[in-house]
Amino acid sequence: MLYLSSILDLFNGEVVAYSIADKQDTAFVLDTLRQLPNLPGTILHSDQGSVYTSQAYQEAVKEKGITMSMSRKGTPADNAPIESFHSTLKSETFYLEGLTSTTTAIVEQVVRDYITYYNSIRIQTKLNNQSPIDYRQLAA
Repeated sequence: MLYLSSILDLFNGEVVAYSIADKQDTAFVLDTLRQLPNLPGTILHSDQGSVYTSQAYQEAVKEKGITMSMSRKGTPADNAPIESFHSTLKSETFYLEGLTSTTTAIVEQVVRDYITYYNSIRIQTKLNNQSPIDYRQLAA
């Protein structure tokens, strides 16, 4: 079992930070958060999992100048964008290929490759048929 911690920019749907680990603990999500630059005025949304409500995570978010937003209890629809991305990742990689048994290294490489593809190549209708990176660059 592997876990993916990812942060999605809702402006263009780009995965801006992610970590893969074999356990879901505070260090795991802190690794993802550390990949972000300081972003004063930014809102970071998550569910109310213990890793996100931990004191260490809350302090790290504040140190980056980020405002924390959390889903209401029992409302997974609040996290629809990231849940949709994770579903798309699984559907377009592991389920499509019918992978049922593989190695940790292969899974990690598939996820890294997919995120690169998703951000830079995979077009999205909601982005005027552009990839997230192309859309961001044109908006700048």
